[in-house]
Amino acid sequence: MTETAEHKVTCPLCEAMCGLVVHTAGTDVTSVRANPADVWSRGHLCPKGASLGAVHHDADRLREPLVRNARGEHVPVSWDDAFAECERVLRPVLDRYGASALTTYIGNPVAHNIGLSLHVGALIGFGQAAGMQAYYSPGTVDQWPLNVVSALLFGGMWNGPIPDLAHTDHLMILGANPSASQGSMLSAPDVMGSIREITRRGTVVVVDPRRTGTAARASEWVPIRPGTDALLLFAILRVLATNGWVRRPDHLRDRVTGLDEVIALSEPFTPERVAEATGIGADTIHRLAHDLAHARNPVLYSRIGACTQEFGTLSTWLVFVVNTALGALDRRGGAVFPRPAAWSQMFAKPPDQTEPGWTFGRFRSRVRGVPEVLGQFPVSCLAEEIDTPGDGRIRGLITVAGNPVVSAPASRRLEDALPRLDAMISIDNWLNETTRHAHVVLPGLSPLERPHSDDLYWAYSTASCLKWSDPVFAAPPDRPAEWEILVRLAGSMFGTPVPDVDVDAVDDLYVGGMIAMLGARPESPLHGREPLEVLAELSGRGPERLVDLGIRLGPWGDGVGVRPDGLTLAEVRRHPDGLRLEELDGGRLTEVVTTPSGTVELFHAHLADDVPRLVARMDRPTPDLVLTSRRHLRSNNSWLHNVPGLVRGRERCTLLMHSADADRIGLRSGDVAEISTTEGELSVAVEVGDEMMPGVVSLPHGWGHGRSGTRLAVANDHPGVNANLLNPPDLVDVPSNTQVVNGVPCRVRRAAAPIR
Repeated sequence: MTETAEHKVTCPLCEAMCGLVVHTAGTDVTSVRANPADVWSRGHLCPKGASLGAVHHDADRLREPLVRNARGEHVPVSWDDAFAECERVLRPVLDRYGASALTTYIGNPVAHNIGLSLHVGALIGFGQAAGMQAYYSPGTVDQWPLNVVSALLFGGMWNGPIPDLAHTDHLMILGANPSASQGSMLSAPDVMGSIREITRRGTVVVVDPRRTGTAARASEWVPIRPGTDALLLFAILRVLATNGWVRRPDHLRDRVTGLDEVIALSEPFTPERVAEATGIGADTIHRLAHDLAHARNPVLYSRIGACTQEFGTLSTWLVFVVNTALGALDRRGGAVFPRPAAWSQMFAKPPDQTEPGWTFGRFRSRVRGVPEVLGQFPVSCLAEEIDTPGDGRIRGLITVAGNPVVSAPASRRLEDALPRLDAMISIDNWLNETTRHAHVVLPGLSPLERPHSDDLYWAYSTASCLKWSDPVFAAPPDRPAEWEILVRLAGSMFGTPVPDVDVDAVDDLYVGGMIAMLGARPESPLHGREPLEVLAELSGRGPERLVDLGIRLGPWGDGVGVRPDGLTLAEVRRHPDGLRLEELDGGRLTEVVTTPSGTVELFHAHLADDVPRLVARMDRPTPDLVLTSRRHLRSNNSWLHNVPGLVRGRERCTLLMHSADADRIGLRSGDVAEISTTEGELSVAVEVGDEMMPGVVSLPHGWGHGRSGTRLAVANDHPGVNANLLNPPDLVDVPSNTQVVNGVPCRVRRAAAPIR
């Protein structure tokens, strides 16, 4: 008789962190349901979480390593042979050119995999110690503005406050669509339920060029031309200041500097002056400012749509500035700082940032001369650094759970450049559009074969909780975990052959170094402690040991033996439904802010220097059409399109267009259009309606499957088109190096031929 079992786990597929109950029969998943007893999500579930069984059973998911043979085919090999091939291709690059000829690309799924998220620092850190310069990630195509602004204003690149959804009565949302994202850098169970409650007791205003699912449920939708959010926010700040509506509450006295300097910068941005550029009437801007100023508990919240535009850093900055001017910062019902229940290495200032505050532009890219920001260049630089001859050319690449051929602007050039690499190693569970170019593909475990505990997202959550999930299925005995693969590659940076790396010894060095770093800080519970003694106190190995360390160093932890009644991982494991420790509230500014002055530093030259560029934007003609991106509840970038249940239904990779634009061009829903930019062109089916504001069209990101050499049967049957074939590499938000994918000038016409 087949043994059945019930397993309580946390969904690892997005920031909502929902608790699930997975039912199994032998080695089969029979159902995935919401866990009503989960202390965090309390029975909430989205379609992505329900697909965990399908992800586990996906026939295309790699279970053994692949090596590319002389004919360009990927063939399965043993783990020993795979590591030997890693050494064969990687060592000549390191020996002849040094680690400066090597880089890494870290994909978004890393943040949802505890082994990867906690140990990718070993690969980056050991690589940089050996001479690797910049690394690449989707951060420069989604949220680097938030990290830059958080670092400058609050002292930590992951220190941003979130809206207090439970107590606000006036929420303004810019460039965010929680109905699809389930919350982005805002972790809340059933976030749309929270928004519905706000509309019942107050007002929700969504500022977005598209009437998203969130906008459709809001009190008001305010369409805005892509790329002009900063103009609107400066105008709101100007109205607040002109009318004497700036609040200066006691709790922010002597805790904030630079507000008056930023208000002075708002001088040119009257509502009347910005109206034409934003597409929002001056009367509407005055009213928006009035309503925010006179609400009891107002708060602004912005996300990816506000980041990935021409002035993404200024937009993100001004959200925090306006929240401060409203007196909403660190105040119940406003923008408040969660209290993560566990310490994370993400909270630590990177060791390469040695000066007080934060320094950018410490080195520049070889080809384009772009200054680094937070250790990265724009992701579009990767292709040119590979294919441009000369000293310093990138010759080796390690990708970790990433698919930049789909997710990076100017992706056609990157696709052409990857075959020129001398060594490409991919840690990935699928042979996708990027990994098909790798010399070696090293697969990780299924989400149900590995433990899970969320890390970063508790820093943006509406309650302080702790959860741990044991694996549903035991991993095959010959399979290394992803963290072990990362540590093995990291350990090879200084000459040890990849097959000979002592994984446990390198991991001890990595974790011990982290403990030593903390022990050097007077404010740390580990100050003055012997690293080896602390190391011996921790349970498990790999990510389990680091999670134990994080819990012990958290506000409810035992301080690694200092507070005997405090929490440890062993105690958290005794609570399969999790521990809920504190509700979100204000009053954390003093303990959170780590700037050199100890205050929230609103004014920085790095930000103010970009304001003249914004002033010039007001006089620049608006293109007839601009292109924006979008996402869907059943998608997560490019990595869930091989799940049948998530791609079922009507075609989602369509070009959304307002009926006025469609009539002018001569298009109807279902027609094929040719859309072009300075970067390229493609053909796609059109969907006409009133969802988009006139002058703006939208394509979803993450599509463009159907490439030869991939093994994605379901995704290849639903290929869609790759929007990054249209996004130019040189369109960037200057202060953060973020690629512009919202507001790209484009042209649309009827296609003369069927979809290519």
